Amino acid sequence: QVQLVESGGGLVQPGGSLRLSCAASGSIVRFNAMGWYRQAPGKQRELVADITSGGSTNYADSVRARFTISRDNAKNTVYLQMNSLKPEDTAVYYCKAMAGIIHYWGQGTQVTVSS
Repeated sequence: QVQLVESGGGLVQPGGSLRLSCAASGSIVRFNAMGWYRQAPGKQRELVADITSGGSTNYADSVRARFTISRDNAKNTVYLQMNSLKPEDTAVYYCKAMAGIIHYWGQGTQVTVSS
């Protein structure tokens, strides 16, 4: 059973930064890719960024150049560094791990950007 635990969310002012962490139970090298998704109230869940086992990254246009995804295989953890946060970044952020056709999700962490 794979468990993904997100942390690092909270309330931040516009222009501020947060770093989200996703800790996996067991090695993350078994996953083809891991990613961060977000869901704002009344909206569909959307991809924020993902990273393959080889380290290739992909970002949504809305966060490119502001957010950075990274992984530490030794710590079984994936990170999302979020800079220059905007109110429209407010959402619940979810971690996802992909092992072929099997996908695992974390429980989510709330990020609120407000003055």
